[in-house]
Amino acid sequence: MTPLEMNNQTDVTEFIFLGFSNHPKLQGLFFLVFLLIYLTTLLGNMLIITAIRISPALHTPMYYFLSNLSFLDICYTSTTVPVMLVNFFREKKTISYEGCLSQIFFLVTCAGTEGVLLAAMAYDRYVAICHPLQYPLLMRVKVCIFLVTGSWLCGLVNSVTHTVLAATLTLCGPNQISHFLCDIPLLLKLSCSDTSLNESVLHVASATIGLSPCLFTGVSYILIISSILRIPSAQGRSKAFSTCASHLTVVVVFYGTANFNYDRPREGYSLDMDILVSVLFCVMTPMLNPIIYSLRNKEVKGALRKLAR
Repeated sequence: MTPLEMNNQTDVTEFIFLGFSNHPKLQGLFFLVFLLIYLTTLLGNMLIITAIRISPALHTPMYYFLSNLSFLDICYTSTTVPVMLVNFFREKKTISYEGCLSQIFFLVTCAGTEGVLLAAMAYDRYVAICHPLQYPLLMRVKVCIFLVTGSWLCGLVNSVTHTVLAATLTLCGPNQISHFLCDIPLLLKLSCSDTSLNESVLHVASATIGLSPCLFTGVSYILIISSILRIPSAQGRSKAFSTCASHLTVVVVFYGTANFNYDRPREGYSLDMDILVSVLFCVMTPMLNPIIYSLRNKEVKGALRKLAR
């Protein structure tokens, strides 16, 4: 597009979401379903945070990380679901340009932070099982705070970079987003300016913030499982595995849905399939995390029972 043609275009000031537009008669049902999921997510994660805070038995590094994960999941789901719920009652499902950039900022921050935080939690389980005698030293309070702060900083730096680059894009229209949320790849499709820098940074971020924590977590669990298998008694193996089963399940769910959401081919998928995949990653995963931990972890279940009394 030439400079003259770009000047003749009208700058985009808002975006129209096309998500769920294929089913206009089901808007009320969708609202009720997603409202229930959102409330379950908020309640479940807040219960986990409260139980950890009031129970002295849970004042350990593993549960310190878990409380941060629950807080992160609340932020993550609150970035997209409230806007989606409001739009179910609007004929024209819109979001402002500034609102779209804000949604990208918080969405990318939470997704990046969660990936690094899960890697930190894998390191905690590795030290606990493979180096139990050194655990109090290697996982002291300062180290835990450093790992959590580092996770948030990684997510923030990554998000600020992408958001600033997204703000430099020239958007001349159309302003329709085939989704229920704003995301970087969706915005790049609407740009009428050069997006090569944005795409390059996106690939670098996928390797550093996405792939690296995933590989680190995978290697950690290979070492953990090999160490567990060397435990002579079956009871000892079962007890050791139970301490990391919940986290391993959360890791599989998070990276499985993330990989399906971001690394699958974009061509040949219907709007409904795109929406379903993103719902699994952005909406269902934050709800499943507290359920997984409360079902598979005896200490968390005990703290929740005390909280309910």
